[in-house]
Amino acid sequence: MKFKHIIYGAGILLLSTSVFGNSQDKKPKPIQLFNGKDLKNWTPKIRNHKVGDNYKNTFRVEDGLLKVRYDGYDNFNFQYGHLFFNKEFSAYLLRVTYRFVGEQAPGGEGWAWRNSGAMLHGQDPKTMGVDQDFPISIEGQLLGGNGKDERTTSNLCTPGTNVVIDNKLFTPHCISSTSKTYAGDQWVTADFLVLGDSLVQHILEDKVVMQYTKPQIGGGNVTAFDPAVKKDGQLLKKGSISLQSESHPIDFKKVELYDLEPYMKDPNKLKKVIAELLPNLEQ
Repeated sequence: MKFKHIIYGAGILLLSTSVFGNSQDKKPKPIQLFNGKDLKNWTPKIRNHKVGDNYKNTFRVEDGLLKVRYDGYDNFNFQYGHLFFNKEFSAYLLRVTYRFVGEQAPGGEGWAWRNSGAMLHGQDPKTMGVDQDFPISIEGQLLGGNGKDERTTSNLCTPGTNVVIDNKLFTPHCISSTSKTYAGDQWVTADFLVLGDSLVQHILEDKVVMQYTKPQIGGGNVTAFDPAVKKDGQLLKKGSISLQSESHPIDFKKVELYDLEPYMKDPNKLKKVIAELLPNLEQ
């Protein structure tokens, strides 16, 4: 499918008489969410702990890498964690380069082996309950292979959310992408193209491996949340971005974002910018 058809189908070709200035005629520069030095502008929220408590130094920066580690844990004990960037975004291209390493923490569940995620359009961590397991969000699930079985990555999971796939509301918790399996400790770069509450694409090696529209609050698969926050049926136009801790060590070498919000009212300009950022994208 051609990209222009996807844009039309997502319903984001809005009529506009806007005239863009010089700043919007240039290719956007990446915002380095991870600066390679420290966790400045990031806030941890780990289950059973208050916002800002980086329990047992779960999230850390070493050797220029953002690492998730469990050497201080006696038992993982369902203490799912998320590291939130301290700004919300609406339309963007998020790029993360990651690798799974080492052994799973004691007490980690079988499904969480070499399992992590990039949470998109998430809730503010300050609105999460102390015992809440996952933020209400859209998850770009990151999985590593075991060297024997197929195990796709850049999958979709939906803690407290639903999406629309092929014009139908998708309510199961997870669905696999069409990616290949990445086994071992190799670095993988995953892109997530998020255009407000319309189109979301998961991209690997210049191929769209997952696509959906109309991300919205709804469904289950999240516990101990504040009911006032979970407004089922509300479309998710913007939200937080966070990286996940689910019991297996993972490194992030790059976490960067291209802000596409300035182009959302001009579909032709938006299309051009995306083509510049993803020049070899296959549809």
